Amino acid sequence: MKRSISAEWLKLRHSRIGIVLAVLPIISLLIGCANYYFNRGVLQNGWYSLWTQVSLLYGEFFLPILIAICCAYVCRLEHLNRNWNMMMTAPVSVASVFLAKLLVVSILILFAQALFMGLYWLAGTLFSLGTFPVETIGWTIRGWYASLSITALQLGLSLRTRSFATPIGISLCAVFIGLGMYTAKLGIFFPFSLLTIGMSVLNQDKLTYVQNILFWVVNMALIIIFASMSIRRLKNKDMVSS
Repeated sequence: MKRSISAEWLKLRHSRIGIVLAVLPIISLLIGCANYYFNRGVLQNGWYSLWTQVSLLYGEFFLPILIAICCAYVCRLEHLNRNWNMMMTAPVSVASVFLAKLLVVSILILFAQALFMGLYWLAGTLFSLGTFPVETIGWTIRGWYASLSITALQLGLSLRTRSFATPIGISLCAVFIGLGMYTAKLGIFFPFSLLTIGMSVLNQDKLTYVQNILFWVVNMALIIIFASMSIRRLKNKDMVSS
């Protein structure tokens, strides 16, 4: 497992994925802050109004796309020059390969979340909004946790197809499905809707005890299900190719 993680970091050492991780949160913050600035007469709930503006575009669209990009990026090398066959013959388990990619992408997304929160704090400070609401940090952490199930799903898609753009396109379509599931009060069962719930993008009301438990349990169940399905498929693929 340790070797697999080291290999994943080596592949990212000279990449430009860091630029993407920084650009998308920055763009979403700039757009959200502009919307807040020009609508301050209506948006009078301080930090929370600013959160609705900056997190809407980021949490609903940019973050899921960012996850899909990261997953496609960490899988792209395996699809070149039959490198996947070479990896399958290496003395490393299939589970280690998948989990290493999951861990690396989760760290990348954690960096994006930390950057987003830092920019949010900076913007609110510049707008002189007063005392910083600590619960927004919890929303950011919950958003990161919800992103793990999306990551597990997107990694499975990226490992199945050589196309870099196809998994990203699927993620974009899933975003709109997630919005529909959330509106239909079924968002707790869909990973992209869980991201909306976790980051309190559309509703800043505190989750009830039952809702909070369901959020953490269902998301963990989805992570395990998606990861298990992908690992099993990779093992079967290896048996066929050998």
